[in-house]
Amino acid sequence: MCAGCRFVSDNGTEVDVDFAADGSEVFDLWRLRGYGLSLPEPLDVTDQEMRSAVQSLQPLLNEVRPGWFGVAN
Repeated sequence: MCAGCRFVSDNGTEVDVDFAADGSEVFDLWRLRGYGLSLPEPLDVTDQEMRSAVQSLQPLLNEVRPGWFGVAN
């Protein structure tokens, strides 16, 4: 079970994360897309482009469960 938290800056940029059972912050591509669309100059990319971007950040990020990503320990 996860519990989430959404932050909204004064300019409307949104960061939405969930917290896993161990307390670590995790996100999925839906949350990442919401962030991109909330930027002052919205960025709309495909799921494949987002997945490629996240995979390019390994080993900094890891897939904690299918479709969910977190910061590697």
